[in-house]
Amino acid sequence: MKNPATRTLALVIVITLALCFYFVLLGQRGIELIQDGRVASVGLGIGVMILPFLGLWMVIATLRAGLQHQHLARRIHDEGLELDVTDLPRRPSGRIDRDAADALFAQIKGEWEADPDNWRNSYRLARAYDYAGDRGRARETMRRAVALEQREQAK
Repeated sequence: MKNPATRTLALVIVITLALCFYFVLLGQRGIELIQDGRVASVGLGIGVMILPFLGLWMVIATLRAGLQHQHLARRIHDEGLELDVTDLPRRPSGRIDRDAADALFAQIKGEWEADPDNWRNSYRLARAYDYAGDRGRARETMRRAVALEQREQAK
C-alpha cells in the first residue's frame, strides 16, 4: 500500500471495525447488567446500552462529514481552485509559518467577503482557517461550504 489514500482508507476501516466490535461488547455488557435485575445494575445497564448508540452515531457523523469534505476537495481540485501553499515558509515541524498563514487567511477572507454564498469561497476559507490554526472555525466554515454546495447541486 504505497498510495497514502489507500493507507488512510485501510486505517479508517480498521478503526471503524474495532469500534463496532467495542460497541457490540458494550451492548452485551449492558444486557448482562440489565438481566442482573438489581435496581443499580439495571440503571447502569441502561446507561451502558446508550453508549454504543452514541458511539455509532458519532462514527457515522464523522465518516459522513469526511466523505462530504473529500467530495468538495475533489471538486475544488478539478476546478483548479486549491490553495497553493507550496511556496509558503514553514516551521521545522512542517506547519506553515504563522505570519504566512495569517497573510493567506486575510487574502482568502477578502475573497469570501466578496461572495460569501459561494461554496468554493467557503471551502477555501475553511482551509485558510485550518492553516492559520483555527480548527473550530475551519470545521464550522467547512460545514457551511458543504451546505452551500448541496444547495447548488439541488438547483
